[in-house]
Amino acid sequence: MRVVVVGLGYVGSVCSACLAERGHDVVGVDTSDYKVDCIRRGESPIVEKGLPELIGKAVKAGKLSATTRIADAMPGADIVLVCVGTPSAADGSLDLGHVKRACAEVGTALKGGSRFVTVVMRSTMLPGSVLQELAPVIEEAAGGKAGEHFGVAYNPEFLREGTAVEDFFGADYTILGAGCVRAGEALKQLYAGVGGELIVTEIPTAEMLKYVNNSYHALKVAFANEFGLLCKREGVDSHEVMRLMRRDTKLNISGAYLSPGFAFGGSCLPKDLRAVNSRARHNDMDLPVLSNIMRSNELHVAEAIHLIERFKMRKLGFLGLSFKAGTDDLRESPILRVIGTLVGKGYDVRLHDPSLDMDRVLGANRRFVEDELPYLPERLKPSLDEVLAHAEVIVIGNRSAEYRTIGPRVKRGQVVVDLVAALDRATVTAGEYHGLAW
Repeated sequence: MRVVVVGLGYVGSVCSACLAERGHDVVGVDTSDYKVDCIRRGESPIVEKGLPELIGKAVKAGKLSATTRIADAMPGADIVLVCVGTPSAADGSLDLGHVKRACAEVGTALKGGSRFVTVVMRSTMLPGSVLQELAPVIEEAAGGKAGEHFGVAYNPEFLREGTAVEDFFGADYTILGAGCVRAGEALKQLYAGVGGELIVTEIPTAEMLKYVNNSYHALKVAFANEFGLLCKREGVDSHEVMRLMRRDTKLNISGAYLSPGFAFGGSCLPKDLRAVNSRARHNDMDLPVLSNIMRSNELHVAEAIHLIERFKMRKLGFLGLSFKAGTDDLRESPILRVIGTLVGKGYDVRLHDPSLDMDRVLGANRRFVEDELPYLPERLKPSLDEVLAHAEVIVIGNRSAEYRTIGPRVKRGQVVVDLVAALDRATVTAGEYHGLAW
């Protein structure tokens, strides 16, 4: 393919060299004479391991060239990769000005052409940027419509400085956010044999994924650093602790707990977080990540209450009371705070949980019910059918197996509020379905 790479900074230089290595004909474009001259001489404009060799090889083979003018690079192009920076504005928002100017030039070069060219954004940008802000710029300049006369796409990069070439060729996956089928096919051809699995998705999903990845990396750094400080104060080897923590790839370094759902609860997580934060306060330590986890959890509970109340229906049916399906443990179950708040506001509430039998609730659980949930015995019903028949709003609070099949039983006029992603929304054909964070 003939590939035009607009912007020869860090991402653009690496992409240009690596795609040329794969056999594509690449033309790099930059307003900097220095960067363009470096490429023309077969030299790297940035310091990056392995890049000078790739650029020198590609230029010598005639697979990589450079120019300062987008118009000169565009004839015969199949794909344009826009790798122009998106710096922060004074208020922290993204400045898309440089990208918009590049897109306008690309669009002008496309005007009147018969070739279907896919314009791919690689710069970091928030969801909606490509379709709502940049595609219209190209359309106006080109006099055509995205998806018909040219393609648009978003292809986030996950290149780490110092290992960028290795990351390009050895990634677990390459994300292709495509605005149309032809754009997706062009990207799959471009990246054939590169970067692990090729995953085609919607453009906003690809845009958001970049932020999720980087925010999660930042969170991990801050999390490890805060526990490092606490370990040091307590005389514990922080590196040994985190080394052992990373050894668990079933729960710790894995996909476990990383799906949007309801607030956490139970006998462990809230209690242990409170203990850690109490010890930090005792040591006069400010650990903002750890101290705000519980606050974030409480806000999620408040969001659930707000979602239920917005329908202005008084008859509620709650399915699942324990913090985890298949148990009768009610300790610090977050759904109970939702129920308690709404009972206090006078809502007509019925409850069901297949694992909960009041005659068998004993010990600490029994005392907890008696002290904190006096409304529970009279509202807990053994029949799921009875609760479904009563409810105007059906709230799913845990993933018990029988709740996953209620979709077809929801009637017209009923609303399902799914707090735990238990249902496939497509199965709710008569009533309404609303997820908490999806």
